[in-house]
Amino acid sequence: MTTLVYLIPVALFLGALGLSGFLWALRSGQYEDLDGAAERILFEPEVRDNEGRQSN
Repeated sequence: MTTLVYLIPVALFLGALGLSGFLWALRSGQYEDLDGAAERILFEPEVRDNEGRQSN
């Protein structure tokens, strides 16, 4: 029974810590562009030389 006195506050603290981390990620825009990273890995960026021409 005495272990519950320690475990309940620890569980509440860890839950609040996880919730605050999730809310921080929402506010900082971590979930704004979900498809961008998936599409960026499929396509190579265009490489241009010094004169502005596209090279292969």
